[in-house]
Amino acid sequence: MSPEITTDDRAGILLVDDMEDNLIALEAVLASLNEPLVRARSGEEAMKALLRRRFAVVLLDIRMPGMDGFETAANIKRLDQTKDVPIIFLTGTDSDAGYAFRGYATGAADYLTKPFDPWVLRAKVTVFLDLHRKNQQLERMLSREQAGDAEIGAQLADLEVQLSNENPPSTEELLSRIQDLRRLINRRREV
Repeated sequence: MSPEITTDDRAGILLVDDMEDNLIALEAVLASLNEPLVRARSGEEAMKALLRRRFAVVLLDIRMPGMDGFETAANIKRLDQTKDVPIIFLTGTDSDAGYAFRGYATGAADYLTKPFDPWVLRAKVTVFLDLHRKNQQLERMLSREQAGDAEIGAQLADLEVQLSNENPPSTEELLSRIQDLRRLINRRREV
């Protein structure tokens, strides 16, 4: 049984790097976004954090002891509850063009080399934060719509039961129930 993911309205940004100086630099660049910044010093810590809460984006170093960034990204993309979380690889390795290809092949949304431009990183993270917020809005709208569908379905089922009884409702009662259902449907259309 997997732990319940928290649904904090603030998106959260997961910072994954084994070097303290790099984590401090990332926090300094992203602090102005006013979103929770969660640190992980290894791929294993990153996976645990991802199973505890939702994140709008993961900033992931490639070179780490134990589970490296590529393996961590592959694990993120493998799990249903984390597969849609965008990953931006951050690495000091620029000389090997194969790293960038491998990063994108494991599902990364972007790939930046260190030292990175703080404005560019902040802008890219902001795009993923905005996307995350829009997805949350759509999920809430869909949830409300499904709740409305369930309410209409329940009222129709109740009406069917009443109609099949030996003492069906009067014409006035039927018209009143139909008007209630129409109002409910119209309210849903306005949302």
